[in-house]
Amino acid sequence: MWNRRQGCLRPLGCGVEELRRRRREREAALRKARREQQLVSKRLLRDDPSEEAGGGGVATILREAEIQQFLQLAQRGTEEKERERALVGLRQGLQHPETQQTFIRLEGGIRTLVGLLTSNQALLQLEAARCLHELSHSEQSAVAEACLPATSYLLTYLSGHSSDFIELCLYTLGNLIVESEAVRRQLLPQGIIPALAACIQSPHMAVLEALGYTLSQLLQAREAPEKIIPSVLDSALPQHMLRLLQPGPKLSPGIAVEFAWCLHYIICSQVNNVLLITNGALSTLGLLLLDLAGAVQKTKDAGLELLACPVLRCLSNLLTEAAVETMGGQMQLGDERIVAALFILLQFFLHKQPSLLPEGLWLLNNLTATSPSFCTSVLSLDLIEPLLQLLPVSNVVLTVLCNVAEKGPAYCQQLWPGPLLPSLLDILAFSDTEVVDQSLELLHLLFLYRREAAQAFLKQSGLQALEKHEEAQLQERVHALREIVLHG
Repeated sequence: MWNRRQGCLRPLGCGVEELRRRRREREAALRKARREQQLVSKRLLRDDPSEEAGGGGVATILREAEIQQFLQLAQRGTEEKERERALVGLRQGLQHPETQQTFIRLEGGIRTLVGLLTSNQALLQLEAARCLHELSHSEQSAVAEACLPATSYLLTYLSGHSSDFIELCLYTLGNLIVESEAVRRQLLPQGIIPALAACIQSPHMAVLEALGYTLSQLLQAREAPEKIIPSVLDSALPQHMLRLLQPGPKLSPGIAVEFAWCLHYIICSQVNNVLLITNGALSTLGLLLLDLAGAVQKTKDAGLELLACPVLRCLSNLLTEAAVETMGGQMQLGDERIVAALFILLQFFLHKQPSLLPEGLWLLNNLTATSPSFCTSVLSLDLIEPLLQLLPVSNVVLTVLCNVAEKGPAYCQQLWPGPLLPSLLDILAFSDTEVVDQSLELLHLLFLYRREAAQAFLKQSGLQALEKHEEAQLQERVHALREIVLHG
């Protein structure tokens, strides 16, 4: 049974502040978890579908003697076609990790490829670059570092005229950058960031998508916050990235996905998010969210989640910046349209991509955490019941409802009566202590501001539901609720 405690409840303001403090601690942990999730990957360009699938067009593993023969033919063949065929054979062999290891151990192999890459014969240049691209896809850092002598030339060719060749160089550099710190150390002083800033003005969609990939790999480097992102922010890249994320008929989904992830990594570094907010990042991302909500109502395309995920994360992380309030950042987002769009996406994710529901709820939490206007939108759009339906997915739903309730009596008046109290009574039967704790927190806020809710709770056997919780970490909150219910 209950142990009566001496003393009285803390004043209303202190109680709410304490609830708010605890909630912020949880949010900080959640934000940190989101920031640490990255998307390191490698891309492989192959023109022949049979090669991509590992079909009959792929050669067998090459021995050292065969590699040397291909290299000699590529260097000294009597006809250009013969030399090109030798490089094609070598490239196919380099699709195998065993051949790659043999190749980098072979003296002069990389030097020969670099010589062909810098020749004045376009077909040989292209095939040599393709060989390097196959090597760049290796998971072994030793293979990436063996390609180091070629990286300066690949960087130089980014200012060339062939969009196909530039695309190939970009993907190769992107693969090498993510694998080797030595490669990054060499490319940074040689001007990779200015080179990428020049490429981002290319009219070719394939080049822009490849550029987004390469930049995202660079931004994920361990040393990025100190050595890379400040230079990126000082360049023209952020301005053009935001331009490429503007919704409209010219928006390319593939390009938008790449640059949305780039923006995510920059924002997570927290190097200078004020600059992004000043340049209208919140407005651009908000419009993109509206565009995505419109798109999911017109298509069954499941690929939309590839863009939705980084957009949700970017918005969520930017909203945690103190500068958002001081600079009127939330005004860039608007109110009801953003909340309505987010709920459209949440309904879409529920049926098509459940793994993204926590991302959407996390954004809703950050929207409502400090902004009364976003809380008003949740209430005026009558979204409490749809929100409660998402509770089995994530207890962030309860955090959002606490955000609304803590705004004061007027907000609690719209929360109750309604579906909230019966749902919370059901939650009290859960075995998950964290979920129960958050539901008790919400009840505490509701009772402080709406005494009628406490009486309704009493009539619906709420005290019996509370008495079942003997966990030590819940006792203080349970006791406070009991005092409110019994004594007001």
